Amino acid sequence: MDETYIKIKGKWVYYYRAVDKQGAIVDFYLRETRDELAARAFFDKALDSSGLPSKAVIDKSGANIAALDTLNVPLWLSGYMLCMIEVLTVKYLNNIVEQSHRKVKGKMHQCLGWKSWAGAESTLAGVELCSMIKQGQMIGSEDMTVWEQFYSLAA
Repeated sequence: MDETYIKIKGKWVYYYRAVDKQGAIVDFYLRETRDELAARAFFDKALDSSGLPSKAVIDKSGANIAALDTLNVPLWLSGYMLCMIEVLTVKYLNNIVEQSHRKVKGKMHQCLGWKSWAGAESTLAGVELCSMIKQGQMIGSEDMTVWEQFYSLAA
């Protein structure tokens, strides 16, 4: 999990992304702040879509560590100690997600930042969707061409 910053209406905002160890996209989230509440909202969204991970590799952001700790406390108190998320703050293990920011940053530089929040969300969702299709993350896509996958999602 990592966050990067992008420009919307001349203001820098944070773009949270999570990928698994194979580089497949887990989830993404756009937020104006980089604090514990924003990190917690992203983790809640990612956990709803993909389930509880065994490990989370993050940079040394205090907000991310605090958000993961607030997720681990209820697991500890309810007796699910073996299900707790192991938090790793190793800078170089986070390179998979750092490298996957390239497409987003390239799109941002191409359009010199976005003019609206809705435009940024739509573009970023499209970029992530294209990446997911290219990586074969769509369920039941083994027999479909890229265009068939796209049209099935658009329908």
